[in-house]
Amino acid sequence: MVALVAMVAAYFAPIWWVSLTAPNYPKDAFPDGIRIHFYFDAVRNGCSAVGANTRMGSETMQADMGPDSERYNPILDAKKDINKDAAGLDCVHEMNTINHYVGMFPIATGAPVEKPLAKYFFGFFAVMLLGFMTPEGKRRMMVLSGGFAAVAAWVLIEQFAMGHLASHVKNYMAEAATFFNQPERIQVWGDNVILFTKLAIGGLIAAMVVIVAGVAKFPRFSLLLALVPSLLPLYFLMEYAGWLWFFGHNMHPWGAFTVKPFMPTVFGEGKVAQFSTYSYPYWGYGLLMVTFVCLALAVLLRRRQMREGAER
Repeated sequence: MVALVAMVAAYFAPIWWVSLTAPNYPKDAFPDGIRIHFYFDAVRNGCSAVGANTRMGSETMQADMGPDSERYNPILDAKKDINKDAAGLDCVHEMNTINHYVGMFPIATGAPVEKPLAKYFFGFFAVMLLGFMTPEGKRRMMVLSGGFAAVAAWVLIEQFAMGHLASHVKNYMAEAATFFNQPERIQVWGDNVILFTKLAIGGLIAAMVVIVAGVAKFPRFSLLLALVPSLLPLYFLMEYAGWLWFFGHNMHPWGAFTVKPFMPTVFGEGKVAQFSTYSYPYWGYGLLMVTFVCLALAVLLRRRQMREGAER
């Protein structure tokens, strides 16, 4: 139960944070640097309140870029409106500007399938844990069957009947077009997001069927009900590192500053051009580790119960 509560809380919590610092982002105006927070379903602003110098970073960068920097104007204009009262800065947009400066894709183009489907996978894991907590036999099968059916109906209704998939792809393509003016290629990306989302949903439903059948036929198969969700910290790191590799190895010539393909820092401190990078787990990752520890102990206890023939 502790693991289940921690896991659900982790979905709503910032899991990882990344910050960039540079001479044109002084400490008094940007106390946290250009900071963003990674969640399972989004990337959000991590900057705290800043002073009147908030505009100097991106505008100085734009001045350095020359005539081609006009493509930045929509972002900068929006940011100027934000900064009129010197109350704060949207660091997701600011980091997009920095990324564009060196030829990287916008942040929103990362994990376009995983982010909108994350809540359904968490629902899937929650049903598995409820099944693990339920005594074996008909009651466990009822919990698993009913819970998985509810999650499957949830994803199918929202993504297809309510049009969430189409809306997500439209927003994804619009965000990509903000910095990348190749409509034909962006359309291919959108089609790929639709295809892989459908494959992921099909795989999720297939996994539900396999789990129900496995638990019904093989008693020890029930250990997977806790073991699979326990590895959430590993799943996140694999996804995070994989997308960092993608961003660092798919550079484009639109930037004013050329950077060779590289692996961005996953954990710790790094250096890219004039920027210092910081990448560390946040408190949501601590919740994932609580989930892991509790479920690892639960699996060990359940194995001992099975050996002693005492599982109920």
